[in-house]
Amino acid sequence: MSAASRPAATAPADHRLVVTLSCPDRPGIVHAVTGALLGTGATITESQQHGSPDSGTFFMRVAVAVAATADEVRTALAPVRDEFGMHLEVWDAERPMRTLVMCSKDGRTLNDLLFQQRTGALPIEIPAVVSNHPDLEPLATFHEVPFVHVPLGPGEDRAASRAEAEARLRELIAEHNVDLVVLARYMQILSDQLCRDLAGRAINIHHSFLPSFKGARPYHQAHERGVKLIGATAHYVTADLDEGPIIAQSVQPVTHAQTVEDFVRRGRDVEGATLVQAVRWHAEHRVLLDGHRTVVFS
Repeated sequence: MSAASRPAATAPADHRLVVTLSCPDRPGIVHAVTGALLGTGATITESQQHGSPDSGTFFMRVAVAVAATADEVRTALAPVRDEFGMHLEVWDAERPMRTLVMCSKDGRTLNDLLFQQRTGALPIEIPAVVSNHPDLEPLATFHEVPFVHVPLGPGEDRAASRAEAEARLRELIAEHNVDLVVLARYMQILSDQLCRDLAGRAINIHHSFLPSFKGARPYHQAHERGVKLIGATAHYVTADLDEGPIIAQSVQPVTHAQTVEDFVRRGRDVEGATLVQAVRWHAEHRVLLDGHRTVVFS
């Protein structure tokens, strides 16, 4: 068959897509969505939904196998979207999410993300690691990921330096077609404007003692108070420091017999695992925003 006579390219019969939506809750939504998907020849492989009694919003995530393209599925769902006033997205589940990782000097959570990506356990692609310190460049190089050092100036130069650093970050996001920014123990505060620009696509990790143990050395403070649980919280980044919508949390029991060093080590372990979980759920399009809360179809 000549090139000119070949049929136009179509999606394979088992092409995997994910449909996510939210809209005011009312009868008939599931029937309308599944009927439109049936019309494209799609096979539904996973379906989850939730009606929020607090906001009156209906949320749904549907995974399908289909020969139609994402654009064709969007077109088929457009009448349903308009009828119900939906915020609707159709995602290519086979495309790894382009994820820029930012860090400072602590490499534990960065290593967790790089390792999970390298082994194929996370559906992400990390085009670059960005840091305000050069310390973790060998770790990024080991995982064959480009490392970009964006330093911050001292003292009175810090404000101008931060603006330059954020301008460089914006360049990297555009250059690498980044879908998600992950703060893997990046020990700097992003500007309010950058937080707004990255709303819903930037994830941070912190220890779960907040707000009880704010500031420096939280594990030392917790040890002095004799806490019985330590943990971590992964959340979306907002201008309200460490108060963005929560995606994932984990805890681990501790006892009086453990040292501060034990607390720090266990805390870092749970932080890494919690951040990886949050990134996985986001990359699989399982997290939908409900005001200041999240709906997570885990």
